[in-house]
Amino acid sequence: MKPFAYDEIGYWSEVKLDIVRKYASAYSTIMSAQPTIRKHIYIDAFAGAGRHVSRRTGEFVHGSPLNALKVAPPFSEIHLIDLHGGKVAELRRQIGSRQDVFIYAGDANKVLLDTAFPRCRYEDFNRALCLLDPYALNVDWSVFQTAGQMGSIEIFYNFMIMDANMNVLWRNPDNVAPAQAVRMDKAWGDHSWREAAYVGKQTLWGDTFDEKARNEDIAEGFRKRLEEVAEFKYVPRPVPMRNEKGVVIYYLFFASPNKTGARIVEDIFNTYRIRGIA
Repeated sequence: MKPFAYDEIGYWSEVKLDIVRKYASAYSTIMSAQPTIRKHIYIDAFAGAGRHVSRRTGEFVHGSPLNALKVAPPFSEIHLIDLHGGKVAELRRQIGSRQDVFIYAGDANKVLLDTAFPRCRYEDFNRALCLLDPYALNVDWSVFQTAGQMGSIEIFYNFMIMDANMNVLWRNPDNVAPAQAVRMDKAWGDHSWREAAYVGKQTLWGDTFDEKARNEDIAEGFRKRLEEVAEFKYVPRPVPMRNEKGVVIYYLFFASPNKTGARIVEDIFNTYRIRGIA
């Protein structure tokens, strides 16, 4: 049988895995100590095959699902989702049969809203940490809206600014394919991304035109939507993740109803800012 081909990841992805691993450990420790919390749940919506190959070293790197399984004290439940059947099969092979792990092959948006999030209701005294780690703008705004309004879910999210820049946020927005604009509408929640992504300018002759905003301004627009529209109480400034050429690939967001969680993540984020990663 041909060996499974694991995804290769760059240094920025290893940094992300480290950030999520550190917070997941702190989160599980805090939630396990709360006598009123019945369950604290880990959800990985783009779980992959469980591990990757480091582009830097050529060695295997544990992915977020395997990192979550190693957290102590353990999560009450772990929910892992991926659309790719081969990756799901490999994930099942690595994890084996565990009563506390639920693995789904399907569209993350549907599984989250229909199956995973209903297990995390505030009124049931359940809480969850959810990782949304897509390779493109594949998370529907309804996922953020639901999670924020539930008041029981904290999220990490990769906002794929490179995908947005390549396919939607062109210098002349009128040339963007309608299907790509609709995709951005679904990820942003409505058409207001145009207001965040373009700034009105005036020529010397008094004519007006739209100039594309900076990446960080677009990210700030999304951060405000997480706070003001999705109703997450705490959304720290995201960390820009770059490739080997220094180009920002995505922004790593954290959104939470919990002040303590936001403070811990800000400290973790700032560690990487100080080190010059971001």
